[in-house]
Amino acid sequence: MRIFGAKLLTIATISTMLTGCSLFGDSGVESAPYELVMADETKEIEVRNYESMVLVSASIDGTSDNSAFRKLFKYITGANEGATEIAMTAPVFMDEDQKGTEIAMTAPVFMAENTNEPSMSFVMPASFTLESTPKPTDPSLTVSEVSNYKVAAIRFSGTLSDSNVDEHTQILLNWMQSKGLKQVGEPVKAGYNGPLTLPFLRHNEVLIEIE
Repeated sequence: MRIFGAKLLTIATISTMLTGCSLFGDSGVESAPYELVMADETKEIEVRNYESMVLVSASIDGTSDNSAFRKLFKYITGANEGATEIAMTAPVFMDEDQKGTEIAMTAPVFMAENTNEPSMSFVMPASFTLESTPKPTDPSLTVSEVSNYKVAAIRFSGTLSDSNVDEHTQILLNWMQSKGLKQVGEPVKAGYNGPLTLPFLRHNEVLIEIE
């Protein structure tokens, strides 16, 4: 992935902190919009183009992503310099010591593990532009924009375990080969639910950037 390669993304314990998440699969949050290019409903595979996504990212140090998640959660709950009123698409909790704009949580949250600089990123609501996204008060967070991100994506349930991800990544790669689609980025896994959602109702994906 051109920009995501060094700055991508992880599934985290969102449902424990967002009241919009549930045991039954409906996270209640806005999803990043995309153009559907092709679909194979039998294999739950789509080719998509994300025209634009604004990301706020935190580096992941060591083997734990807890610190990055905490920084990003603080950002969307007020640790930013924004002053514009933002329509909430999901409720979030505001820490009392945070000042700034509360920002809606948006799905999915991604994880790219095969990078030299892994980082977690939250996708901003679709109404945000690079210019209008509130500046983080934490200087370690970065704001970036990804444009015309074309991917093949496969949807599956269960957990984001290595075995489940590997199985569906291989199904997706085989499908791409059969369609003559060229891979140009590493597989990225995406989660739309937090860990409280029942596994058989979870919405998970693997995305691979293509030409």
